[in-house]
Amino acid sequence: MAKETEIGKVVDYFAQIEVAGIDLKKALKVGDRIRVRGHTTELEQVVGSIQIEHESVQKAKAGDKIGIKVAERCRGGDRVFKVSGD
Repeated sequence: MAKETEIGKVVDYFAQIEVAGIDLKKALKVGDRIRVRGHTTELEQVVGSIQIEHESVQKAKAGDKIGIKVAERCRGGDRVFKVSGD
């Protein structure tokens, strides 16, 4: 059974580049599996890249404001979870 831990919240979505702006409450790194959930959002994917202030990074810590490329539309207020195990 997969375990989910809430790690942040979507604060912005940039449709033209398919990037979600996320405020992190816990650390996240490239390769982690995340799930984004909201009123009309249900998305699960592996994090392919993370940017902070337009700079690519391998990991981000609690308190960072990050951008990640997402496969589907997200909305402000959507909750972001890290998925671990099976």
